Amino acid sequence: MFYTRPSMQQSSKWRSWKPWAAAVLSAGLLELPFPLAGPLPPWRSIFAWFALVPLLWAVLSIARSVRPHPLRDAFLIGYLCGFLWYMGNCYWIRATMMHYGDMPPMAPTLLLIGFSLVLGLYFGFLALGVALVQRATGSVRIALAFAPFLWTGLDLAAARITSVPWDQLGYSQVDNALVNQLAPWTGVYGITFVLMTANALLAGGWLVESRAASRFSGRWAWVACGAVLLVAGECGVFVASPRTDATTTAVLVQPNLDVGAASNWPGAEWDQHIAEFTHLASEECKSYIAGIPQSGAPKGEIICPPYHTYPDLIVWPESPAPFDQTDPRLQKALMNIAGAVHAPVIAGGIGWTYDGPTQEWHYYNSALIFGADGKLAGRYDKIHLVPFGEYIPFQNLLTFAHKLTGRVGLFSRGTQRNAFLLDTQTGGSHRYGIFICYEAVFADEVRHFARNGAEVLVNISDDGWYGDSSAPWQHLNMARMRAIENRRWLLRDTNSGVTASIDPYGRVRESIPRHQVDALPAEFAFRDGITFYTAHGDVFAWLCAILALVIVGLSLGRGLRPESESKARS
Repeated sequence: MFYTRPSMQQSSKWRSWKPWAAAVLSAGLLELPFPLAGPLPPWRSIFAWFALVPLLWAVLSIARSVRPHPLRDAFLIGYLCGFLWYMGNCYWIRATMMHYGDMPPMAPTLLLIGFSLVLGLYFGFLALGVALVQRATGSVRIALAFAPFLWTGLDLAAARITSVPWDQLGYSQVDNALVNQLAPWTGVYGITFVLMTANALLAGGWLVESRAASRFSGRWAWVACGAVLLVAGECGVFVASPRTDATTTAVLVQPNLDVGAASNWPGAEWDQHIAEFTHLASEECKSYIAGIPQSGAPKGEIICPPYHTYPDLIVWPESPAPFDQTDPRLQKALMNIAGAVHAPVIAGGIGWTYDGPTQEWHYYNSALIFGADGKLAGRYDKIHLVPFGEYIPFQNLLTFAHKLTGRVGLFSRGTQRNAFLLDTQTGGSHRYGIFICYEAVFADEVRHFARNGAEVLVNISDDGWYGDSSAPWQHLNMARMRAIENRRWLLRDTNSGVTASIDPYGRVRESIPRHQVDALPAEFAFRDGITFYTAHGDVFAWLCAILALVIVGLSLGRGLRPESESKARS
């Protein structure tokens, strides 16, 4: 094999500021393929194909150098990149907690820092794993080939262990019709794998040395392969997905309620809001945006039929409305609305269950479902609650958290992901899968609704907490990926936007502006096909994680080379 021993000059070089600057550069580049404060222009997804090249370059250069603690330094370089990326990508956490968390002045900032310090560890583990494999094998090629498997496995850990799979790399390609064809097979993880492969190939152009006998196997071959993958993949932004026709309509009500205001609605205020809800639920002929709000998408006009028809569904989102399942006023109002429009109603509210053995009442963040006959047809109770927002994890240990988070709810968890069978105006009955807010970011959880028979997905959410930050747009893109993975229409109804109808290829077909009281007569269709991902879930991600663990284990088993004998293989 062809070896080169690092010189003392090289060793001194990597004690300098350059690896740290590379980590900062990667963090900055990685912010660009995700929404910053508005919808993501599709062209910006190109940055995801090479944003991690500086980080890989720095980590492997350190791993090849003669220095006292190369693995420690590689980990810290990756950790810095991850910390900075989360601080930038999730900057909205500070403002949300500052306005609505009832926290002391410095607590929101400390919460964002702590959040970034914890999740930034995944980047540190990426850097450590890649450097470990390089040190154990002496091969940059093997280390780079290992990187996509490790990063995909770490994404799976983010979803399963820390339960914050927010803006994983693959979501950057939600508008890429070519690359997104992987999602019904591998979920978003397959897209992440391809992007990381391109980054590794391009990094190889700066790290792999050419051999005199076979120059094509050297750095230019890596650059060429990476460039071909980047160009071919990014061309998918300009490819149109197949057209899917809509066959029916739902009215999605956007109440635009102030999440920070009192929500008890006494007397006349209740009547006023319910009258507005009733009026919006009956609106059928309205203009809409034929795409994503604030993206320059054209306006469309819903053509009124020559005869009076009714929608197949009315949806009221998760919101700060005082909708309580046990309130007879709410029961009467939803019964009247369902009867007036002859359609089922789904309304976000509080559900209650009495536990006989413990003689306790449990309350849930729920979707209350009333059939077209006005009777309560079922209830979906949110299963995946938001930590420090809807419950306090380890509350017996974190007793101080109650003082820091005054408005935190203590909801119980739901247990069933049922598909609800409801009658429609178009004839027959169809099944709806309903999930709430933050649950949209968990691919392996949402797929269960489709696997259990849901022919359309309904996501109700209150994104008013996020204001005009990047979060509503990031949340929208992750919900769009759920439609792609399961090849289902997704009706997304929010308190203040983005309220939209999303087709099975992730396109926002219709929407309405944010921050206004409005309703969207959203067109959609029922589908009952099952994708591989719907049926089997995160098989691809698990395979990557297992392979990564095996390689790390073998690397540890072989033992690391003594620092004084450190070598680098081209």
